[in-house]
Amino acid sequence: MTSLNDLPLRDDLRGREPYGAPQLDVPYALNTNENPYPPSERLVKAIGEAAMGVAGTLNRYPDRDAVALRADLAAFLNTDTPAAGLTVERVWAANGSNEIIQQILQAFGGPGRTALGFEPSYSMHPIITAVSGTRWVNAFRDEDFGLEPERAVAAVEEHRPDVVFLTSPNNPTGTALPLDAIKAVLAAAPGVVVVDEAYAEFRRAGTPSALTLLDGHPRLIVTRTMSKAFAMAGARLGYLAADPAVIEALLLVRLPYHLSAVTQAVARTALAHGEELLGGVEALRRERDAVVGWLRAEGFRVADSDANFVLFGTFPDRRKVWEGLLGRGVLIREVGPPEWLRVSVGTPGEMAAFRTALQQVRGGTTPRTPPAGFAGNSEESL
Repeated sequence: MTSLNDLPLRDDLRGREPYGAPQLDVPYALNTNENPYPPSERLVKAIGEAAMGVAGTLNRYPDRDAVALRADLAAFLNTDTPAAGLTVERVWAANGSNEIIQQILQAFGGPGRTALGFEPSYSMHPIITAVSGTRWVNAFRDEDFGLEPERAVAAVEEHRPDVVFLTSPNNPTGTALPLDAIKAVLAAAPGVVVVDEAYAEFRRAGTPSALTLLDGHPRLIVTRTMSKAFAMAGARLGYLAADPAVIEALLLVRLPYHLSAVTQAVARTALAHGEELLGGVEALRRERDAVVGWLRAEGFRVADSDANFVLFGTFPDRRKVWEGLLGRGVLIREVGPPEWLRVSVGTPGEMAAFRTALQQVRGGTTPRTPPAGFAGNSEESL
């Protein structure tokens, strides 16, 4: 049998592990920040009809620039943030926000170039950076997971990166950045600044979006996704807003016809039913704030969250706690700072199960054995 070591793999990829959170059959999966509310029967029917509508044309390539979809995305962003004033020329879409990040690094990164981020943050930023041949620099977040503008600027001035990643709300901490910090980085950065807003729809009232900074900042890129608030993780649709020149740059590296006709049809249908899909966001915000309050009342440290997840701790042995919860059918995420754990916000019933299981684990009750063959969170080894 041929092994990976027998293949002429790139040297910088040797020893790496594929990215991925555990996918286990458990009663309460609270580890990947999914929206727990599935589409209604009405929306399921509409999505099916949309797919059928393009099925008869699948012998032809789709609109390679996804113009109609981008127009719909621009309209949504203008509703979400009226000050954005976006047009189709300033919006781009791809297969999930990870492909968006990949395209950005293909266009503005590469061998001899540098990308800078502030960890703990979204682990795919350094992973995709490395795969693109770009050098990664971790400038670290503050102890409270925030980012002081002066320190951020100092890091940018020291390393002069071609790409800067700012994540707001931040994953895995849930921390949102003030606009002053983003403005300061924009003023100092010699290259593009990417503000990853995958969880923006969950932000608390009064928390602004970087979309308001697009005018006058042609090197600012704001990325979003339909995987979280829109409950469309299975549709794989990410998008960005930026200056039209940025879109022109991405056209140079995108694969031909990268968004299928079915993906475009499904995403447009979801946007047309946005009021329904986003209807659960407020409930998830309330559930998030409730679990933050409960965890703090129980004596845990909890990071302020503007997302649909909560980072809490601290644990001398977080793996033991994680396994204890898993043994009770509750799967959360072992990610981020070493002594912390992250739980996605689910339905009231799911969160009740999480609270009960955590109390039992904390009380020292012997947990059941995790599923056979489970090797842990592969993200931790990347």
